[in-house]
Amino acid sequence: MNWILKNLFARHKTTMLILSVVFFFAASAAATVEVSAQKKFSKIYPASKNVRLQLMNRTGTVTVEGWDKPEINISAYLEAPAANIEPQSLSGTVYINLVRDNQGRNEVGNVNFLIKVPYDAIVDIETKIGNLNVSGVRGSLVRAHISSEGDITLTNISADNVAAENVIGDIFFDGSVTDGGSYRFTSTRGNINLRIPFNSSFKLIATAPSTRNISLGDFGGANMKFVSDGRRVVGQSGDGGASISVTNQRGSISFIRR
Repeated sequence: MNWILKNLFARHKTTMLILSVVFFFAASAAATVEVSAQKKFSKIYPASKNVRLQLMNRTGTVTVEGWDKPEINISAYLEAPAANIEPQSLSGTVYINLVRDNQGRNEVGNVNFLIKVPYDAIVDIETKIGNLNVSGVRGSLVRAHISSEGDITLTNISADNVAAENVIGDIFFDGSVTDGGSYRFTSTRGNINLRIPFNSSFKLIATAPSTRNISLGDFGGANMKFVSDGRRVVGQSGDGGASISVTNQRGSISFIRR
């Protein structure tokens, strides 16, 4: 009887060992498939001063960073099913349009971009769903537009014209305000936070019709007035050299001293 029990126990241990080995290799294979399912696209374009980047994504995060090289370096990480990417460089503008390149395809995975551009580049990026991040750019225009859901983060920006718009998500701007410049921020639901130098000179129209949640911080004063029963702020800071327009239908608006 003891011999039979020992034999059964040995067989049980062998079976458990085999199952453990099978599970290990199955998990490893699944991880390999997951990694291989993500493809990488890379391309470098020579760029002159004031080059323009115009990008339209479908879904995924787009990050654009300024650097001191005279080139545009595009890296994209494609999740399965991989999207088609066919950038074009025409007359000083690099075009990336994943909506055009994938017409007729219902199933396309996220595409996450990391793009480095010269500091003086014009940046015009757009997506349907996903976050948009731009940093270290001082060209004449920075535009970020999300037609559905995602956050917009603009940091260390020194552009004369800035436009940021989304439907659901936060907008954060950290940069300078130049005389004669135009700055427009629009959201339906989320928080809009603007961090600008205290000595900034601008005319302001800020509207939060549903929440009336508008905080001017250190920029409040006699030249700023709440109107329409607190739904809007109009006024001027300094000489009013720039124009700032902020609209948030169902969210907050806050000014932060830089």
